[in-house]
Amino acid sequence: MKHTALALALSALPFLATPATAQPLYVAAGKLLDVESGQELSGQCILTDGGKVVRIEACGTTPAGAEKVDWSAYTVLPGLIDLHTHLADVTESADTAAPIKTSPAATALLGANHAWATLSAGFTTVRDVGTYRGLTDVALRDAIAAGWVPGPRMFVAGGYITTPGGGGEVNGVVPNDQLPPDMRLGVSSTPQETREKAEYLFDHGVDFLKLIATGAVLALNTDVNAPELTEDQMRAAVEVAQAHGSYATAHAHGAEGLKAAIRAGVRSIEHASLIDDEGLQMAKDKGVWLVMDVFNGDYIDEVGTAEGWPEDALQKNRDTTLAQRERFAKAVKMGVKIAYGTDAGVYPHGMNARQFAYMVKWGMSPLQAIRSATMDAATLMGKQAEFGTIAPGKSADIIAVQGDPLEDVRVLESVSGVIKQGVRYK
Repeated sequence: MKHTALALALSALPFLATPATAQPLYVAAGKLLDVESGQELSGQCILTDGGKVVRIEACGTTPAGAEKVDWSAYTVLPGLIDLHTHLADVTESADTAAPIKTSPAATALLGANHAWATLSAGFTTVRDVGTYRGLTDVALRDAIAAGWVPGPRMFVAGGYITTPGGGGEVNGVVPNDQLPPDMRLGVSSTPQETREKAEYLFDHGVDFLKLIATGAVLALNTDVNAPELTEDQMRAAVEVAQAHGSYATAHAHGAEGLKAAIRAGVRSIEHASLIDDEGLQMAKDKGVWLVMDVFNGDYIDEVGTAEGWPEDALQKNRDTTLAQRERFAKAVKMGVKIAYGTDAGVYPHGMNARQFAYMVKWGMSPLQAIRSATMDAATLMGKQAEFGTIAPGKSADIIAVQGDPLEDVRVLESVSGVIKQGVRYK
């Protein structure tokens, strides 16, 4: 990677010499959005200490030792959650060899830059669902947790569990068996090999597993309709994840691979672009979440076409964008569980909130869309007791926006204030 790109990545970061300290804060909200009830409360103040919410009360005198944060001109709500990001990776471009050209160290530094852009946009938690440079996301997660760099709380997959030449591989650049070993940590051909690769990833610190059930839009030489990992392979990975107290999510566009992933026991499906009626009913009956990136198809079509991205990928994007949105609308009507995920990294990091307007256009109310990126996203990860709402005992993840997101959800695209784990970053 060019030194200039590394310099830009570093220069964009605020410097933290030591881990950020969560001093007590007394946050005065103009309106406080309770995402559970949908009510907007006026004249409320939030006291935080030790990174957690202590109490919510009618505003009064700032408690001794607390710093007052005057957000009385804003609507205040929980920090947002994006369940489908790729912070620890290069962003999508016309250069299909970019992941190989970018070293693991450079990838991690780029990830730090992406993390700051994401946190600044009001996303205090992300689920990072894979990187070509295996385990760079683990390093980035730990650096953020240690306070070395600012960024959202991260839950990471470490890499992709995928078939040889599948949607989780860098295809069409060099023969796949000549790719660097750290780019093939999850490549497997049999259930036993899949089990071993899954164990390796957990042994090296991942939080969950990402399975590639079908071909991918942006992976060359793969068919979005074609199943890739077998049901037995995915079941083996799910069993390993469960043994580690975790779960697996599956990338799936095509209907058959998607249904195989549901039968194998995954907790969520990423994309679900071509899910059929049977798949929707299976997801509803089994409580499987859909994480549908209904924004980025427009970005890929506009920017990818202008920049000369591979025609194979552009055509697959055209074939799936409208189909995915129509199926999203059907899922909303059916009451299938849907959580917020955008595929950040396909588009520039920090634009994550642009998806809210698309979710509303295709059938959700603004409150449903906001819940999908707060309490529902936390529930999918099994972390609803820790964050996702502003409540005593939960993490003090709080953002401020101008205007009322229940009237115009696009106000979430410009965040005026960010507090994560009781530390004010913006």
